[in-house]
Amino acid sequence: MRCPKCGYDESKVVDSRPSENNDAIRRRRECTGCGFRYTTYERCEEMPLIVVKRDGRKETFERQKLIRGLFAATVKRDVPATTLAELIDDIESELRDGGVTEISSIDLGSMVLKRLVKIDKVAYIRFASVYREFKDVDEFSEELRSLENE
Repeated sequence: MRCPKCGYDESKVVDSRPSENNDAIRRRRECTGCGFRYTTYERCEEMPLIVVKRDGRKETFERQKLIRGLFAATVKRDVPATTLAELIDDIESELRDGGVTEISSIDLGSMVLKRLVKIDKVAYIRFASVYREFKDVDEFSEELRSLENE
């Protein structure tokens, strides 16, 4: 495993344990070149999930892309990164357990919103404003009203 700090090719495993939902092995590593410690996850290779975009293009599902969107929605909010990782794990597990190999970006966004509203309502509104492509303040206000009514 290449060190993310110095690029050295060799590291040693300091600690190894299963992830919380037992779908990966979490490893703490230490670069033998510079001593930097970092975490890696080892997952079983599975059929890739395909996301069908609104314009019909197909892309491979990327956890990192979704986590970036969730981090943007939760900036300056008290939402731990582990909670966001668990949200994505939950979605991936639901899709894989259901035998889903393709999902529309609309359905994926709905799955995220359904879980995010339970975690943080401000983050939910932020994510929804991008996901649903709010065009004006009226659409934003309408979403706020529907959230209040729930």
